Amino acid sequence: MQDIVPRIELILASASERRRDLLAQIGITPHRIVDSGVDETPKPRELPRMLVQRLAMTKAQATAQRRSASDPPAFILAADTVVACGRRILPKAEDRDTAAQCLELLSGRRHQVLTAFAVLAPDGRRVLRCVPSRVRFKRLTVPEIENYLDSGEWHGKAGGYAIQGAAAALISHIEGSYTGIVGLPLHELAQTLNGLGYRP
Repeated sequence: MQDIVPRIELILASASERRRDLLAQIGITPHRIVDSGVDETPKPRELPRMLVQRLAMTKAQATAQRRSASDPPAFILAADTVVACGRRILPKAEDRDTAAQCLELLSGRRHQVLTAFAVLAPDGRRVLRCVPSRVRFKRLTVPEIENYLDSGEWHGKAGGYAIQGAAAALISHIEGSYTGIVGLPLHELAQTLNGLGYRP
């Protein structure tokens, strides 16, 4: 009789519901979901790619450090998404004025969405990947901006919008990973987890 190899757990170091839902699309249900509690404030003169990679790895490491020696082995997955116009990092919109400013800036322009993810394997291996995508908004009218703001979808979203919601009608073109823009590039993540030996 063959021995049954126990499945190693996966911990998602992100309280984001959209990342949990994205993982479900590829058959992954995290054993635990934790908020890393990492300060996401950019450092002075920190570029978008540097910021998103630093935050993804810092979140994973912070979660790993809180585990005890008696905890079962686990893969730890953390991610972060940044919206940038050139070198300018757009904030996560926590109020209507901030969301309006983001939409006015993005109107009629192309911008970059960078999502980085870090995976810490139980054997000590670490993988950090950054997946950039480009998004172009149509030129937005004042009523279109106001209608989107009324939806409330912008709250807590980098750049003041969520592509998987009503903002999809305002976006004329994307280039890159759609799921990366949402918050987790599934193709690249699945390849990484498979390469590290994780099996759902």
